[in-house]
Amino acid sequence: MTALILARMQFAFTVSFHFLFPAFTIGLASYLAVLEGLWLKTGKGVYANLFRYWVKIFAVVFAMGVVSGIVMSYQFGTNWSVFSDKAGPVIGPLMAYEVLTAFFLEAGFLGVMLFGINKVGRRLHFAATLAVAVGTFISAFWILSVNSWMQTPAGYETSANGQFLPGPSWMAIIFNPSFPYRLVHTVLAAYLTTAFVVGGVGASHLLKDRTNPGARAMFSMAMWMAAIVAPVQIFAGDMHGLNTLEHQPVKVMAMEGHYDSHPDGAPLILFGVPNSAEKRVDYAVEIPKASSLILKHDLDAPLKGLDSVPDEDEPPVGIVFWAFRIMVGLGFAMFGLGLWSLVARWRKGLYDWPWLHHAAVAMGPAGFIAVLAGWVVTEVGRQPFTIYGLLRTVDSASPLDAPAVGASLLAFVIVYFTVFGAGIWYLLHLMKKPPEPHEAGLDGTPIRSAGVTPIAAVIKGDTP
Repeated sequence: MTALILARMQFAFTVSFHFLFPAFTIGLASYLAVLEGLWLKTGKGVYANLFRYWVKIFAVVFAMGVVSGIVMSYQFGTNWSVFSDKAGPVIGPLMAYEVLTAFFLEAGFLGVMLFGINKVGRRLHFAATLAVAVGTFISAFWILSVNSWMQTPAGYETSANGQFLPGPSWMAIIFNPSFPYRLVHTVLAAYLTTAFVVGGVGASHLLKDRTNPGARAMFSMAMWMAAIVAPVQIFAGDMHGLNTLEHQPVKVMAMEGHYDSHPDGAPLILFGVPNSAEKRVDYAVEIPKASSLILKHDLDAPLKGLDSVPDEDEPPVGIVFWAFRIMVGLGFAMFGLGLWSLVARWRKGLYDWPWLHHAAVAMGPAGFIAVLAGWVVTEVGRQPFTIYGLLRTVDSASPLDAPAVGASLLAFVIVYFTVFGAGIWYLLHLMKKPPEPHEAGLDGTPIRSAGVTPIAAVIKGDTP
């Protein structure tokens, strides 16, 4: 356990914990905007009830995301000072743009969204909700631009002391070759993550009471998202994979488990046990030439393997290989559940098929697992570089002793599991409560469904 390995473990632990929260809030903010928009348009109290139900959850998740994200920025200075020094002129401004645009927008309008119900009109409150939703997307835009530049660096110049400096055009840096694909793929993943959480919560309450209008509405909306977005995500993932093959071919070799080059068409290895010591995949279950068909759209297209790469430039194949299969497998499972829901809807059994509801509950955390697996593929597949092909991870770390890094890692583990464990327990406690079965305020007072009720009365529970 060297200082480098411990520093990598620390950042992997904190970024994985943090990534769970934005993956949820990006989609949930948009879902809240949709709910409030539907309520304003239709006047149906069921949408206002669902808004009240999920806005509490959003507030907790957003707070945990902010706190867990701040910690990572300190690690750039403590554990990765060499990387910060060399890449700071490029990535520093991009991260500052995220704070100045997205974070300020979210933080400013979040207060109106959460606490301004009785202070502003319904249109201004809806505008605040939209601003928060847009802010979460802008935040993803800048952070993914930073990460994408580290994956496919472009638009930079190198100084005499080895620093990476901005070139003539910032557009080349921001819109680097992998950024559009990574942005679409990640944002769609966030929407699917939210959809399956909402669908799982709705399904769990339908198993207890099939007549609950809030549970029926949230489950129906979530299954529409699954049915529509999952196939789009599969297509976006395929396009992202082709982009990765062009710019990071070694990562694709690890994903596919191709230790050997295949001049006459490469097989698609479905499952197996990567054996890096012997440079092969043991117990491989494969489809001949299918990998060439997927990646090159030609059964006989040649594909290079890891035998064409120096050993010191290979990523950890086993981790990338299995993380990729977990991500893809869950993606197709989401697609399958979406198709199942369409059949149930067509057969008029969307709210009456308990096996569908049990499957939706089981798939509730699938989005979180899939985005973490995808993140592992992205980050571990980039190794041994922090800036792909330009700056190695071993040359990016601060000159620290292993005990110092190990002590801080242990502290992070204890604090994170204590604080965020309590937060997650509270979120599950909120989700366990069913949405209000009647169109009522917080005090249980019935709300008239005819016409449009001011959102302040819906939240407060006043009867118009």
